[in-house]
Amino acid sequence: MNLLPHPLIDADTASISDALDLLGIDGCLPGLARISGSGFVAGPAFTVRYRPVEPTEGGPAGDFIDDVPPGSIVVIANGGLMDRTVWGDVLSTVSRAKGVAGTVIDGVCRDVDRSRELGYSLWARGGYMRSGKNRVRLAEVGGAVEVCRVRVVPGDVVCADGSGAIVVPQEAMPAVVDLVAKVRNVERQIVAATLDGERLSDARARFGYHALARPPRGG
Repeated sequence: MNLLPHPLIDADTASISDALDLLGIDGCLPGLARISGSGFVAGPAFTVRYRPVEPTEGGPAGDFIDDVPPGSIVVIANGGLMDRTVWGDVLSTVSRAKGVAGTVIDGVCRDVDRSRELGYSLWARGGYMRSGKNRVRLAEVGGAVEVCRVRVVPGDVVCADGSGAIVVPQEAMPAVVDLVAKVRNVERQIVAATLDGERLSDARARFGYHALARPPRGG
């Protein structure tokens, strides 16, 4: 659910991925799958980074949710850890009430059933029940993070749907918006032509479909 308008609100991650391919940008976040929620969401990244605790440390994992603006997507870098969670139903409940668009985690989350009941949009490497308290600590909020080997900075646009999550660098947004419109227009023309009796291979060739999956020369 998007509560704020966004230029890519009518897009999908597949067409955005095609646009980034044409620009020579790798923004896909491999290994993440939709855990809860539905539909396509897009919004500026609100970045959070965790680190494992030292043997002498303890205490809570950390608080940040009160500072997340409506319409944002929380991006949590937890190093892909699969045995300690950094998100649960309390955060999903508060985020939904605040109008946060969704959460993307390089790691795992818990209370999955409750997040699904809420319809809150959440992507992660999977579900797991063990708390992150006394296992991870909040290291930084609002800095550059690495998620699934992709660098994300505050203001980059995170887009996600049933196919996964992808990051659009903010400086590439104008070009991506234009290319997404072009990709989707070509695909619509191809589908219309094939439904009208044309061979798919001929329609793809006629509308230049294969060129949309190839980076430009020198890119």
